[in-house]
Amino acid sequence: MAVAFIFNEHREVLFLQKKPTSAFLPGMLVPIGGHMESGEFSDPMRACLREIQEETGLGEHELAALKLRYIVHRMKDEREIRIQYIFTGEAAAGSELVESEEGRLLWVDCSTVSSRHVSASTEEVIRHFLKTGIHNHKTYIGTMHGLQGQAAMNWAVLEDWESRVSL
Repeated sequence: MAVAFIFNEHREVLFLQKKPTSAFLPGMLVPIGGHMESGEFSDPMRACLREIQEETGLGEHELAALKLRYIVHRMKDEREIRIQYIFTGEAAAGSELVESEEGRLLWVDCSTVSSRHVSASTEEVIRHFLKTGIHNHKTYIGTMHGLQGQAAMNWAVLEDWESRVSL
């Protein structure tokens, strides 16, 4: 999947509230984005931009600083590994949103995300971004796991270690 946390000038983040009848995460608040299509697997940014356009009407020219910030891995039903490419960016002031048939668009204050109907991985990414990621431009990789019956995420900086080693 390729998704984006898009912020506005008030530091609110844009979510899509899925329809209650949706087959995938019904009624939940999800970041803008979705499944990558054939031909997009080597270019998650392209997939993310397509999804943003489809779900919000925002074009690439209405987005600033869209950057890959997180790659999250998690196991689904012990037989499928899910990989989510997560971008962050900013919507240009005054940009008009166009809702799709996917659901309703909502700007949500970042400090209230954990009290909303969001997935555990979304909550963990927002928590990490507000604590660590907002202060730098590094890319992080996260792995979901259980910790004392609760969802948790292990984080590491993703970097090209070999280019930093002098031989």
